[in-house]
Amino acid sequence: MPLCHDDDIRHLLASARTIALVGASDRPDRASNQVMAALQAHGYRVIPVNPAITGEHVHGEFVFRDLGQLGDPIDIVDIFRNSDAAGEAVDQAIAIGAKAVWMQLGVVNEPAAARAEAAGLKVVMDRCPKIELARLGVAPVN
Repeated sequence: MPLCHDDDIRHLLASARTIALVGASDRPDRASNQVMAALQAHGYRVIPVNPAITGEHVHGEFVFRDLGQLGDPIDIVDIFRNSDAAGEAVDQAIAIGAKAVWMQLGVVNEPAAARAEAAGLKVVMDRCPKIELARLGVAPVN
């Protein structure tokens, strides 16, 4: 069952340092771009993932094709994909040993969430970390 208690979400956000953002956009008008900027401003390292803009830079970070290319340990994989496509990102998150998957507002994929939980990952669905940081009063990352 995905994390739904505020204390669990607060702990996840407070303990994370590195976030991979699947579906990152280089367009400032896109929610993924704005959320990435907000997460960086909160102190997280955010690594953008998007095959359409691989090799470019978003907010100073190199854009990777997929999660399998990342060499750094990932605490949270934040998924800006539609609900059906989220499953592939969840499977990649499991494969790279991420600690958690976070499906954005409107993104719900119960089978993918069940696979992630079975693999030991924390799961958040249909929420936005930018909103949750403010709502829960999570202190900036040092």
